[in-house]
Amino acid sequence: MTPKKEWLEQLEKYKEKIACPVDLNTYFELPEIAGRKLEVIDIGKCDLPSGNVFVYDPFMYLGEESPSFFLTVPCGTYRVEICVIKPKEIYECARYAAVRLRFSDNRPIHFYEALTEKEQLDTLEQTTNATFFGFSVDCGMACILDKEVHLTFCNWLKQWKKEHPNANIVEDYFASLLEESYKMHPEFQRSFGDWLNWNIPDTEYHVPIFTSGFGDGYYPVYWGFDKNGEICQLVIHFIDIAQTFEEDAEEL
Repeated sequence: MTPKKEWLEQLEKYKEKIACPVDLNTYFELPEIAGRKLEVIDIGKCDLPSGNVFVYDPFMYLGEESPSFFLTVPCGTYRVEICVIKPKEIYECARYAAVRLRFSDNRPIHFYEALTEKEQLDTLEQTTNATFFGFSVDCGMACILDKEVHLTFCNWLKQWKKEHPNANIVEDYFASLLEESYKMHPEFQRSFGDWLNWNIPDTEYHVPIFTSGFGDGYYPVYWGFDKNGEICQLVIHFIDIAQTFEEDAEEL
């Protein structure tokens, strides 16, 4: 469905309010920010057969009516990359600062929040600083999936619940898969698993699932636009590295 004209006019009016306050390119290009060493890992593919994209907590908020972003991307299969903040002390764990899909090799020059058309843009009138609408995480994990894949997931989940009426989808299904992911790829994961490239059973679809920054919270998603104004990336921003760690860096 095409967004209403009035909503698009508001979007243009408040465009700079939904611009990302940091350059997300640096998360995937620099070896270090604010004294914290970074590494980019590839966790496999994400299938987008329709080009309509969702980003949600996979275990709490996904329903059949969940809205996708109103902008679409070329259908295809894309690699999932995570910007990892490497642990500094033995008691620390790795943290996932951002996750991205690249739709082309072009470098973004602008990052604007990915919206669904359900947002009340006039609320931005009252804000003076950068803000975001984002998505909520209450199970410590997030995922990227396509609208067609999402419907396939919902159908699979209905059948799974029918066959396991007293089971919990996280504890009784995904927990063991996440632990297996850790065993196969232990670097930058905790023993219970911090990421999983899940193949929906009996389908060709892959859904990347991953830990969200510092856990539960509210996080923004951005489109990266290249010099031609074309979408070239999707980036989930979990941790503002400079804001979070620059005090520690100054003390060194």
